[in-house]
Amino acid sequence: MSDADEATPPSPETLVERLVTLLTPEETVGHDIYRGPRKGDGIGRVFGGQVIAQALRAAEMTVEDDRAPHSLHAYFLRGGSEDYDIELAVDRQFDGRSFSNRRVVAKQKGTPILNLAASFQRPEEGLEHVDAPMPEVPHAEELRPEMEIRREMADTLKDENARRYMLRPRAIELRNVDAPHWQSKEPKDPVSHTWFRAVAQMPDDPSLHRAALAYASDFMLLGTSALPHGLSWWRNELKGASLDHAIWFHRPARVDQWLLYATDSPWSGGGRGFNRGKIFTENGELVASVAQEGVIRKMRKKD
Repeated sequence: MSDADEATPPSPETLVERLVTLLTPEETVGHDIYRGPRKGDGIGRVFGGQVIAQALRAAEMTVEDDRAPHSLHAYFLRGGSEDYDIELAVDRQFDGRSFSNRRVVAKQKGTPILNLAASFQRPEEGLEHVDAPMPEVPHAEELRPEMEIRREMADTLKDENARRYMLRPRAIELRNVDAPHWQSKEPKDPVSHTWFRAVAQMPDDPSLHRAALAYASDFMLLGTSALPHGLSWWRNELKGASLDHAIWFHRPARVDQWLLYATDSPWSGGGRGFNRGKIFTENGELVASVAQEGVIRKMRKKD
């Protein structure tokens, strides 16, 4: 049963259980072939962060337990449908003394929708420096939950599918420091800060927390490149899609504790927008860096 069909909203614990299930591929009869579950309450297109997270976990299931991913690079090839599961074919490209590399092709109905390469490393001591201070912004507890704002915005939407999507219960809670593109009609600097965390406690499995971080890293990112233009997908002023996505994992982090996502967009042009992100713990530790380019085009009036 989907969330939309339930008489009462699911509990936070249920939402997180569903997220864990979504981000846990199952190996099928084929060697190194996994099945990524479909989202039960999905509407239309598969969320890009879901495919990235499922592909990362499938790759990690083929690597020795003492190695953790330090980076991934993914290319979105086609939009996926939430009507179907996702097949994840893992290629064990390299296993060395310190590093391993995996390539994953995500398919639906035999057609590739995403290519992902991930690199894994055994833990080791090394030179350390961090030149990325955490921005000084209000803490999440001082901000309104995004769902409260979504409920207010939903009343202004005429499209029932858009309204349903806006009100869909989420396993990841967001609290915006800055108004996202769908809240503002005025051009503003291409900078955004958003706190996020799972709405309930997650299992202690570090692999699951990395996958959840990868999942959440696709929130808000492309929208940062829309901010200087005062345009929004929600108002049917833009059309776009992610082209690629890269993550560098610097240190472990729990996604059921508040993390700050600081994003900026240094450039857009040629129908594309480039976006960067840094993810921090509450105490200011940099845990991951993100980069993404996506299609961003102004909608043309129909003749």
